[in-house]
Amino acid sequence: MMVDPSIPQRILAALHTEILSDPIEAVADLLGVANIILLTRRSIWNFPVGIAMVSMLGLVFFRAHLYSDTLTQFYFFVVQIVGWVAWLRHREPDGEVVVETSSLRELALYLAGTAASALSLGYFMSHVLHAAFPYWDATVAAASIVAQLMLTWRRIENWLWWIGANMISIVIYPLKGLYLTAGLYAFMMTLSFLGYLAWRKRLQAQRTLPIPAGSAAA
Repeated sequence: MMVDPSIPQRILAALHTEILSDPIEAVADLLGVANIILLTRRSIWNFPVGIAMVSMLGLVFFRAHLYSDTLTQFYFFVVQIVGWVAWLRHREPDGEVVVETSSLRELALYLAGTAASALSLGYFMSHVLHAAFPYWDATVAAASIVAQLMLTWRRIENWLWWIGANMISIVIYPLKGLYLTAGLYAFMMTLSFLGYLAWRKRLQAQRTLPIPAGSAAA
């Protein structure tokens, strides 16, 4: 099957136009990449970078009529601050945090919470705000909300929720003309896989090495 050789040129032209028309989105995307890289390293500096990122993305999503994502950015702003404080209290001597895993009961609650939030928020966005892709957008928002909570609690499974949310985002954002953000989420999905592997490696190391006093408190 032959691929139209003009497709890459059209994509690059669209990206160039998007960068010029919305530099806020471009800066937010760069901050998003930096944020995920810092998270894979369990660095406390992911939080100030994340706060700047979600502030900009909130404006980008609002202008694209993706209201679930807009509301999610406000939530992220608050939880980033909460997470920053929580991580400061559970740092290792090198400034990184202790990784923990979720129980089966917790995972069941996370799944139920994600599903219930996606359905209720999707219904509201569809029938009240008439948002674009209401249920898919709501699923991304719900999964992201739960993932951010898991991240605040230093649960390794947060990466699995981010991967799922990113997969949906990669599909719906280009349909709204957000090519840069779609590219960001594709890259973030790759980094989420790497983040999961890095955190799992650290978790295994924690089970064989002593943890400094006070670091393992939940």
